[in-house]
Amino acid sequence: MTFQLIDGKATAATIKAEIKQQVEALVADGKRRPHLVAILVGHDGGSETYVKNKVLACEACGFQSTLIRYEEDVTEGELLEKVAELNHRDDVDGFIVQLPLPKHIDEQRINEAIAWQKDVDGFTPINVGRMSLGLPSFVSATPKGILTLLQRYDIPTSGQKVVILGRSNIVGKPMAQLMMQKQWGDSTVVVCHSHSKQLREECLSADIIIAAIGRPDFLTADMVRPGATVIDVGTTRVPDATRKTGFRLNGDVKFDEVAPKCSYITPVPGGVGPMTICMLMQNTLEAYIMREV
Repeated sequence: MTFQLIDGKATAATIKAEIKQQVEALVADGKRRPHLVAILVGHDGGSETYVKNKVLACEACGFQSTLIRYEEDVTEGELLEKVAELNHRDDVDGFIVQLPLPKHIDEQRINEAIAWQKDVDGFTPINVGRMSLGLPSFVSATPKGILTLLQRYDIPTSGQKVVILGRSNIVGKPMAQLMMQKQWGDSTVVVCHSHSKQLREECLSADIIIAAIGRPDFLTADMVRPGATVIDVGTTRVPDATRKTGFRLNGDVKFDEVAPKCSYITPVPGGVGPMTICMLMQNTLEAYIMREV
C-alpha cells in the first residue's frame, strides 16, 4: 500500500499566507492589524524557542506582536496585574502566558484570570467548557491543527471510528470532544491510555488513530489495520549521537514500520507541530474579527 504523507509544514505555510492576505485586506480598509501578546517568564530554552517561533509566525501573518519578559523572581501578583491589564486593553486581541511558569506561581490561577475572549490558547476553563458544549470558543491549537489537517486532506471523519491514545488536557480530552461533535468530527470515539485493556484490538478496529501518549515508538505496525489514517502528536527528545544537538525528535508512532500500512500518516517533525502555532494565529485572527469586524 502506498501511503500519503500529511505535510503539516506546507499546510501551515499555506494557511499563514491566507491569513496574511485577509489581514492586508483589512488594513487596506483602514483597520488596525491583529495584535498578539506573549508573556515569557525566565529563560527556559524550550519556551524561548516556542515564543520566538510565535513572533515569527505573527510576522508571516501580518500581525502586530509584543513580547513581555519577566525574570524568574516575578511575583504571582505582578503577573495577575499584567493579565488584568491585557484583558482590558482594546488594542490587544489575544495573549498567551508561556508555560511552564516558576514553581512559586500557580499556573491554574494565572490561566483562570485570562478573559476567555482573549484566550487564544484555548486553555481557560470557560473556553474548554464552551468547546465541550459546542458553543463558539477558541479551540486549543493542537487539536484544532489536527482537525484542520484532516479537513485539508479530505480525510472523512463522519461516522468513522477514531481511537485517541492519551487523555491529556491539552490534546487527548479536547480531541475526543471535538471528534465526537457533529459540527467537527462527527465520529465514533474511543479514548485509550497506558492502562487500557485490549489496546491493540481497539487500535486495529480504528479508521483513524491519534497518538498523543508521549511514549516514543509506542504505536507499532501490529496495532494498525491496513488503510488507516495515523496522526502522530508525540514529540519526545531521544538521544542521537549523529545530530549536532545530540538528540532528535521522536514521535509516538514507529514510523518506518507503520507508514506502509497507512493511507495517510503525519511525520515527526513536520506534521502536527507546525500546525499548532499556525492555529494560534488563526485563533488570534478570530478574536480580532469578533471584536473589530
